Amino acid sequence: MNRELLRPIAGDEIRAYAEDGAVCIRGQFDRGWIDRMRAVIDANLKNPAGTVLASGDDEPGKVIANSHMARGNPAFMDFVRHSPAREIAARLMGLDEVRFFYDQLFVKEPGTRMPTAWHHDLPFWPLAGNHVASVWLALTPVTRETSGLVYVAGSHGWDGMYRPVPAVPRDGFALAEADAFPDCPMFHKEFDNPAYRFLSWGMEAGDCIVHHPLAVHGAGGNPSDAVRRVALSCRFFGGDITWHGPRTQFNIPGAAEADLEVGVLPDDDDLFPVVWRAGAG
Repeated sequence: MNRELLRPIAGDEIRAYAEDGAVCIRGQFDRGWIDRMRAVIDANLKNPAGTVLASGDDEPGKVIANSHMARGNPAFMDFVRHSPAREIAARLMGLDEVRFFYDQLFVKEPGTRMPTAWHHDLPFWPLAGNHVASVWLALTPVTRETSGLVYVAGSHGWDGMYRPVPAVPRDGFALAEADAFPDCPMFHKEFDNPAYRFLSWGMEAGDCIVHHPLAVHGAGGNPSDAVRRVALSCRFFGGDITWHGPRTQFNIPGAAEADLEVGVLPDDDDLFPVVWRAGAG
């Protein structure tokens, strides 16, 4: 399994991330990582502690989401610490060092009609700043029609934030600050509007999308009768990021007990370890 990049990150990829807020990076994870993480995820789904089943009573498919696997499962943490994801994030953000924030698993079973609602990530999180990159690794082939992500190009440069709404409704999820944000528009109704440019990619297993924390995105359902969509997302930060304090009920395990100062980079090495540093691998 490759720890180093299989090729340098290209200048046009760095520019696309900066200008569009999202970019597809192809072919940086070898077959060893794909096979290993598929096996790890299959085992995780058989013992789904902490998994959220975000599907309605009449839903023929199923959406499975899980977070913070790496904090309790060494196989996920090995991916965080040793896969190319960390360097990809650092190179696109132009940073010499990145810390691990958290990881998420996203599965949409065949026949799932439920979309992923339009949103951007930062309002969910207790951070402020621009230097958080989410590396969304496809572990199965995915197209826009089988719930591939769709982004509003340049939306990371808009002013303001949208109210964060969890996939499974939770009373009081958004705290006072975030609850006052406006609702995110339903951008799937704007696909023909020339005022917006939408980005999506057909992906093979091993391709990844990297997006800015304010890039607005969503996805449709997975109406395929045979294709399961499996993706692993790891988030890395550094640079201008500071601790903001909770905007929602989203929680990093252990953060409430840690001495994290508002307005300062959260450099607690136990909670947010440095996982890549230029020159150190």
